[in-house]
Amino acid sequence: MKAIRATEEWARAGVYYVRTEAMVLGFHVKLEGEFADDTSESEYILVVDDEGMPLSTNRIHLLPEKGFAKIERVATISTARGIGAGRLGIEAAEEWIQELGYHKIVITSREEAEGFYKKLGYTTRDDMNPDTLEPKTPNDPVKEKKDSRFICVYMEKEL
Repeated sequence: MKAIRATEEWARAGVYYVRTEAMVLGFHVKLEGEFADDTSESEYILVVDDEGMPLSTNRIHLLPEKGFAKIERVATISTARGIGAGRLGIEAAEEWIQELGYHKIVITSREEAEGFYKKLGYTTRDDMNPDTLEPKTPNDPVKEKKDSRFICVYMEKEL
């Protein structure tokens, strides 16, 4: 198993495969919603098995105005969960982010995945708004929680 920077078209196809399998088919996220904010400039990590089959992916989003980078769109196909594919992808993203000069990483994760990120050294910040990436204020609108699978928490890690 190895993590690669998905800069070539075949690797980006692997990224899209994993996200379609894990999120669109696995969590019934609408295809348009899953890919709506991707651009040709988006940076991805793809984890593949020894035969080159795609297992896991994530996207790197640099936020220089905030002084940190964000790891987003983390997805692992169901048959690859628990074998270290997601961990390998996060570690590769962290390495890439550090090479780019960033020392703080933010992840807004589904609550159910919080333990996974804690094992990788991320800390939950209950005082931060996962939607705005800013400190919570008394004026933050309360969002209606329609789908408990997608209640998010703000997590961060200093490299």
